[in-house]
Amino acid sequence: MAGRLRRGGRWAVSGVVAALVVFTALLSTLAAMAGWGGESDGPDPDARAIERLLERRADAVRERDEGAFMATVDRAPGRYRAQQQRTFDNLAEVPLSSVQYRFIRKGGFPPVDGTGRRVTAQVEMRYRLAGYDTAPVVAPQRLTLAQRGHRWYVAAVQAPTRTAPGAAERGAAQLWDQGRVSVVRGERSLVLGVGQDRRYLQGVAATADSAVPSVHRAWRGPWAGRVVVLVPRSLADMAALLGGSASGYRGIAAVTTGEIGGSGTVPADRVIINPEAYDALGDLGRQVVMTHEVTHVATRAHTSASTPLWLSEGFADWVGYRDTKTFPRQVAPELTRAVEGGDLPSDLPRDADFGFAGDGNVLAQAYEQGWLACRMIAERWGERKLVAFYRAVGSAPEREAGVRDALRDELRVSEEEFVRRWRAYLTKQLAAPAVPRAAS
Repeated sequence: MAGRLRRGGRWAVSGVVAALVVFTALLSTLAAMAGWGGESDGPDPDARAIERLLERRADAVRERDEGAFMATVDRAPGRYRAQQQRTFDNLAEVPLSSVQYRFIRKGGFPPVDGTGRRVTAQVEMRYRLAGYDTAPVVAPQRLTLAQRGHRWYVAAVQAPTRTAPGAAERGAAQLWDQGRVSVVRGERSLVLGVGQDRRYLQGVAATADSAVPSVHRAWRGPWAGRVVVLVPRSLADMAALLGGSASGYRGIAAVTTGEIGGSGTVPADRVIINPEAYDALGDLGRQVVMTHEVTHVATRAHTSASTPLWLSEGFADWVGYRDTKTFPRQVAPELTRAVEGGDLPSDLPRDADFGFAGDGNVLAQAYEQGWLACRMIAERWGERKLVAFYRAVGSAPEREAGVRDALRDELRVSEEEFVRRWRAYLTKQLAAPAVPRAAS
């Protein structure tokens, strides 16, 4: 009995496996016929024709040739041609110095429904803003292509895959997807906005222009000395540019995107404004926020996976507040309340404490703790040592040893001693001032 059950079970499983193999093969065949299956082993007969389509499209965008651009769009009835016309119009003011569409591969997702033979293509749009980008910005796209005769046409651009809040903007929307882009040039900034008054964008440019020399004075190192600022219409549009959800950025006035640990050939970073939070700030708050974000642009090449967020965010805040007449209790209200209530932090904040989607009080205190750590270094060891410490940590091969070694080599203290001094500094800076006794 046991033997029969074992034998029958083996054959039953084998039958299921065989059926699955047949079904999988059938599904793969159908996917390949539909144009959204994986890559085949042999050369793709459609690849060169698709590449020629993308070359024509890139030339049309770069040369501002509306007729040539629309000639790459499928003529089938529907709203897509009108959408593409608006997209081309939205790009009118954007100062593109180069545009390229790079064909990655066919397939990977189903095509948008329509007539004729259709395939899907994974593509990278690579572009540079004139005078600002030192290397192409890469924007992944997912296209549905329709074949008419012997030529291919773009029939749809599908929504990108979203990433986590705070992640790089790969797969996110581009500003011109959201409306007509207005461009304002500052002395040291390029501001691109959608749905914003030009005078408002000029104010953003003036704030960015003021931030650049403040960062120069504090960082004391080579960097581009210019910044690109994107101002979308709303919080939701800001989140779309970052490939996340609006809830992850609520209350965040601005975010800087870019690749960490760059060699100087990475594209110019983008400072992306959340107009809802930014508009709620006064002049001082806007200047501090912008200087903070521009600091990230300046330090990007020296920021790596070895750099803890308490240092990168704390340093940016230190630069942001450096030229202001503010005091610790004023700048760090959440941490002040905690210290006054006897809740003195036992250690420096973790990266997880800086999560936008987490507890707002934890996030606020993490920024305040990082700022005061950098402020303490600048006061006790000097501003040049703070910059040297930042660079040393960023150049380390791994984080734990990087922070430890930089504390030892640049500040001549151990991690334990640094944390002890930092906790004492918090107490001194944030504890409630003593109330003098009345004379008897």
